[in-house]
Amino acid sequence: MLISANESYDCAADDIEVLTGVAVSHSTQQRLVHRQTFEIPSVEHPVEAISIDGGKVRLRTPKGELCIWRDYKAVNLHNRCVEAFFQDNASLLEWVNEQPLAERVFGLGDGHDGIWNLFAQVGTPSQRCEILDWYHLVEHLGQVGGSLKRLNQAQSLLWQGKVDETLALFDPLSKKAARDFCAYLRKHSARIVHYAYYQAEGIPIGSGVVESTVKQIGRRIKISGAQWERGNVPQVLKHRSAYLNGQFST
Repeated sequence: MLISANESYDCAADDIEVLTGVAVSHSTQQRLVHRQTFEIPSVEHPVEAISIDGGKVRLRTPKGELCIWRDYKAVNLHNRCVEAFFQDNASLLEWVNEQPLAERVFGLGDGHDGIWNLFAQVGTPSQRCEILDWYHLVEHLGQVGGSLKRLNQAQSLLWQGKVDETLALFDPLSKKAARDFCAYLRKHSARIVHYAYYQAEGIPIGSGVVESTVKQIGRRIKISGAQWERGNVPQVLKHRSAYLNGQFST
């Protein structure tokens, strides 16, 4: 389980034979994984911050047809554990809501509607505090272009959560990039917090941990040439998540 969670079944078979002298074919490696029951982890201490992001997996198609990519969702309970779900938002929400949630739960994500739709079903309204990822916000600001002085001023204002003052800088501009950025600010205004204060208080302001989780999952499911049967994807995600959670080292 440990070896095949980190590389292809073919490579796992080769490495096991080198390490132990025992030949275990790649097909046996695969069967072992799909017979295994991977326990969905639970945490003991209250979860204070959650990040959700999407990744993609390539599905196997009939010979001669173009490959297709489909989405999965990864969840990182900050400093606790990770899990991934293939087109199964109901199970994702069930797992998150089964965890002990703190009185205040910070949900971090980029501007994707699907992420916020999920956060809206975590805990209770009084528990949730949604935070737009600071680094995505700055990235969108940079796309406006134009005056460097204006961009620096806007970044300083946003760092303090001053949305209205930032809008005042860009509303007079007619170019599309500025109009799009203003619409983005208005859409996420409730999620744009006083980042400087939050950071000083030790509250996370970025969703980089779950972006890293997606990349680490991708190191297994997106290895060169990898294609997966649709029905096998959930088990492969559980296998890789168990590895990332250190479940094979205890």
